[in-house]
Amino acid sequence: MPSASTTSASTTSVGTTSVSSTPPTVSRATPVHAPRTPAPGLFLTLLAVCSAVTAANIYLAAPLLTLIARDYGSAPSAVAWIASVAQLGYALGLLLFAPLGDTVNRRRLVSGLTVVTAVALAAAAVAPGSAALAAAVLVASAATVIPQLLVPLVAERAPAERRARHVAAVVAGLFTGIVAARVVGGLAGQAFGWRWVFAGAGVLTLALGLATALVLPSEHRPRTGPLFGGIAALPGLVRRSPDLRRACARQAGMFGAWSALWTSLALLLTGPEYGLSTATAGLFGLFGLTASVVAPLAGGLVDRFGAGRVVRAAYLLAAVSVPLFWAGGHVLVALFVAAILIHAALVASHVANQTLALTTTSAPATANTAYVVAGFAGGAAASALAGPAYTHFGWGGVCAVAGVWLLLGWGTTVVRR
Repeated sequence: MPSASTTSASTTSVGTTSVSSTPPTVSRATPVHAPRTPAPGLFLTLLAVCSAVTAANIYLAAPLLTLIARDYGSAPSAVAWIASVAQLGYALGLLLFAPLGDTVNRRRLVSGLTVVTAVALAAAAVAPGSAALAAAVLVASAATVIPQLLVPLVAERAPAERRARHVAAVVAGLFTGIVAARVVGGLAGQAFGWRWVFAGAGVLTLALGLATALVLPSEHRPRTGPLFGGIAALPGLVRRSPDLRRACARQAGMFGAWSALWTSLALLLTGPEYGLSTATAGLFGLFGLTASVVAPLAGGLVDRFGAGRVVRAAYLLAAVSVPLFWAGGHVLVALFVAAILIHAALVASHVANQTLALTTTSAPATANTAYVVAGFAGGAAASALAGPAYTHFGWGGVCAVAGVWLLLGWGTTVVRR
């Protein structure tokens, strides 16, 4: 795959403004030796599959909570916090490990994180109680940030005119893994038991993680500061880059709207409005496969028209989906259409904003950390408000939270500087 260490000046359309910028040099490492890299198509496919498997580890516990509770002899509500522990672990991993992509040999880093994740998943499979399981899930989720190391690498090495499409290929794998964790994980747990799901995830992670590490370039990256100095550099990096701030704010708004709607949807489907079973309601997760189709299309559009136009179109789709979700409180077909639109909007926005974040500074891994953490924070905050909104105002309250988050994400970034 060609290197993207130097690129010419370009104009990026952002929101209602046009920002002219020269992308900085992002490949600063010196190759130690070049492993036999497969063809670009095979290379991207391997990275996408690895991202799918490792991203799935974060959401592995959620569909298995009922089975875990039954095995431990407790109520599902008594182990529900384990799913939140996974989110906390991922957030910690993003802050600790993702910025290291700018300063250490990514080949060794991916190998090390792969082994730690596999060992933690094996420990989860044999955990004697909920506390031990939570500890194992915390470590596994913190170490499974491998996709956020691979995306900056792909952005560095891709040709400038195809950068967003290459990033989109890995993003499609990541979202596919999230869907697979919820759907396939639940079905496999029902058939074989929840312990075998964790064990199988550990085996898949080890095999694909090490295979991916073998084809990554082995580079010498000179480090002048402390190992975890990227964490301290995050605020200054965001402050100096208006494009990065804009990408962070817009994705926080988009991911927040999606999270509010998607995390509360099961309450609507299993409630008195529809009365569906938990298993049937879980099949709505299949709408997440929209991401696999939309991501490559969004990548091509970003390369052709710029990130700003794609984000505007994504926000328009999301804005249309909110009233459809509200109508879906009584009309099931409206939920079908709204679910497709919100996933298409989320993925298109993510591909565009992440591509912008990766190319706007000279520290792409650290910038990517700021971007992902901002989106994660927006989603977590909106999800936290969606529950009380549903309790006090019903499904309309959840839709209102989503609408407010879209307004905040867009409204705080359209002012011309």
